[in-house]
Amino acid sequence: MVKRIWLLTWLIVGILSFTPPSETAAQGGGPLVLVMTADAPVAPPMEQYIERVIQMGEQDGAELIIFQLNTPGGNLESMNNIVQVIRDSRVPFVVYVTPRGAMAASAGTIITLAGHASAMAPETIIGAASPVGGQGEDLGETMAAKEKNAMRATVRSLAQHRGEEAVALAEDTIENAMAVSSDEAFEVGLVDFIATDLNDLIRQLDGWTVVTIDGERTLETSNAAIREVSPSWIEQILQTLTNPNIVFLLITIGIQAILIELSSPGGWVAGFIGVACLALATYGLGVLPVNWFGLIFLIMAFALFILDVKAPTHGALTAAGTGSLILGALVLFNTTRAPGFPPISLPLVFVISLTTAGSFFVIISFAIRAQKVPIRTGQEGIIGRLGTVRTDLSPRGTVQVGGELWSAELADGDEPAPAGTHVRVIKVEGITLRVSRGEAPTNKI
Repeated sequence: MVKRIWLLTWLIVGILSFTPPSETAAQGGGPLVLVMTADAPVAPPMEQYIERVIQMGEQDGAELIIFQLNTPGGNLESMNNIVQVIRDSRVPFVVYVTPRGAMAASAGTIITLAGHASAMAPETIIGAASPVGGQGEDLGETMAAKEKNAMRATVRSLAQHRGEEAVALAEDTIENAMAVSSDEAFEVGLVDFIATDLNDLIRQLDGWTVVTIDGERTLETSNAAIREVSPSWIEQILQTLTNPNIVFLLITIGIQAILIELSSPGGWVAGFIGVACLALATYGLGVLPVNWFGLIFLIMAFALFILDVKAPTHGALTAAGTGSLILGALVLFNTTRAPGFPPISLPLVFVISLTTAGSFFVIISFAIRAQKVPIRTGQEGIIGRLGTVRTDLSPRGTVQVGGELWSAELADGDEPAPAGTHVRVIKVEGITLRVSRGEAPTNKI
């Protein structure tokens, strides 16, 4: 069993270590332009994606990187790391808020300003960058002042070359949660271009001068070779794990699998699945804004399900466990809010909770049925079985029951039974069977 677990573990590690190509062939014969796209909250997977593409651009000698962004915001720490990676890039990094209707809200605002150049598609918005707590709560007056001052200093340094109006608007997105349209942002110089699509942006960037860590650089994008770089499947999986609905599913599956393994030890598949699901859920819980108090209700729910199996009456604890599971999911995910992270789906919570309760109810039904089944092993399993007399019973002798030879005694009132007579066991008294020539009631002691 241990060898199988190690083999499966190394197999998974090997698969995760292999990253298949996530880029399309470059189109065109001019300077290389890498294009990446993110339509998700700002979280560690986005950070890893950006860092990987920048490294690729530096290795392949790319002319620039265009980051197509649509985000409602997200993790403040990831935002700061992304800003640092962008500003340290030797390859010009252009942030493009697209498609129409997209937004660069909250943390996305700062990332847009961090680009060496920035652009927005028509009918997009930027702003609403006021900070909130790690669990989505409003910050206290002192902490809010500290966070806002730090973020205002950041946007001032990022937007200072754009003019006073742009700096004022950037600070206003933090101080007053101001949000503006693409036209309003372009009018004051907060972004450099309004581009209808990617080709329009590349056309406008030709001859544009940017300042990177290596100094000024004039972009040459005429007849550019465009290569789209998609998130790797590992980055996509990690991004999926920032969805509270997925995390809730992993928690419920993981705990049930662990309970199955504990109830039937000796296997390894259920236990491995449970550990893997809980490990993936732990990653999501480390990224998502959660109220850890809800985890207590989730653990209590499964404890109630287990206790119902051993309770003298059944059903009440399962109902309480179902309520605890629903409450735990809502407390864990929906009592805290942070920009960019969606709330958990109420229909999903109810369906999963009821399904889990139903599965435990089925388990309880089988357990109750098993408790009512008469014992079929040991001496008690002999009661009710037919045997053959080997030596005359008058009233004592021997009988053969199920291939075994027993000392036997006739029940009171029965006539002597000669050898070869069929008798039925009605009682076990030590190593002696009490038998009857009649049809004694079966399965009773």
